[in-house]
Amino acid sequence: MATTFRPVLLFCVLISLFFSSSAQSCSSYTFNSNRIFSKCSDLPVLNSFLHWTYNSSSGTIDIAYRQTGVSSSRWVAWAINLKSATAMAGAQALVAYQLSNGTMTAYTSSIDNDSPTLQQSSLSFNVYNLSAEFLNSEMIIYATVELPNNSTTVNQLWQDGPLSGTTPMGHQTSGDNIKSLGSISFLSGQSTAASGGNSRARRKNVHGVLSAVSWGILMPIGVIIARYLKVFKSADPAWFYLHIACQSSAYIVGVAGWGLGLKLGSESSGIQYDSHRNIGITLFVFATLQVFALLLRPSKDHKYRLYWNIYHWSIGYSVIILSIINIFKGFDILDPEKKWKKAYIGIIICLGIIALMLEAITWFIVLKRRRSISTEKSHSGVNGVHGNGDGARPGV
Repeated sequence: MATTFRPVLLFCVLISLFFSSSAQSCSSYTFNSNRIFSKCSDLPVLNSFLHWTYNSSSGTIDIAYRQTGVSSSRWVAWAINLKSATAMAGAQALVAYQLSNGTMTAYTSSIDNDSPTLQQSSLSFNVYNLSAEFLNSEMIIYATVELPNNSTTVNQLWQDGPLSGTTPMGHQTSGDNIKSLGSISFLSGQSTAASGGNSRARRKNVHGVLSAVSWGILMPIGVIIARYLKVFKSADPAWFYLHIACQSSAYIVGVAGWGLGLKLGSESSGIQYDSHRNIGITLFVFATLQVFALLLRPSKDHKYRLYWNIYHWSIGYSVIILSIINIFKGFDILDPEKKWKKAYIGIIICLGIIALMLEAITWFIVLKRRRSISTEKSHSGVNGVHGNGDGARPGV
């Protein structure tokens, strides 16, 4: 029994050693340049770590920002934001990436709303001995930073993103890239995650839900009601009021989502999704035109009713097509769990199946009604000429 237990115990020890060695911790890290830092913090996302030594006499910190699992086609950045703990705009960053010849470049970049890209610029505080290195998929930025107002607690942000040649491109605005912010105390070493990233993520999700429900679900349902229920005589005029209620609700909810999207766009740190934004604006314009079209709806026997029908039909179907396209663009931007995208696809498929079934049913009803009318006319003609059979006058 003891001989059986020993291999099992040895296996458990080896497994624990494996996991402990594979789990990264800043405290056990050794720099190739033999640099030593007094404190460090395991940052919560993006496989990142911050090492530093605080120099109280000079009011500076020597830092090393590390990010692991990075390719040579990406940039990394660590920043201090004196204005906000929840936004990249206003941050003053240290940026690094590898050039095509294998050398590293590191520079400072002050990020503001007018120039939200990582262009090289000076900061409001001094930075000395700025350098960077890249080895074994790990990028490190070294610098000595003169703390603004000798403050030992600052708002920090860290990011990574793709390169286009030697130009840093926008980072992702979902997942860990919107959680890489918080505050840090260089005296105690305590770091806290800011709630703003999660708040912004929630607002993005709300924008997505409002847009999907309004433009992507309620609008198609409203069209289905108008196209198919009016064929049933018993549904008149109930179908019209249902159609109006559905489209009005879709417009109100959609405008709320559209306004939230504009707000999120204005807060974006230089990240723009032009096609998604432009389609959203077009949807708002088209939907507003539909609302005004309702106010200008002519009577059924009016000479302009045909043109109004063409206008109403073309704008309505354009809204549905554009909305579905834009919703899927939104899925690509938000990158939620796959179940949400699958759920929306399932809803669209169900609405499509319902529309096809109603299309067949209503065509059957319309054709049957036409045959019935044609038969009635035929019988009326026969009865009018020969119905009496005794030579009486028609219709008598």
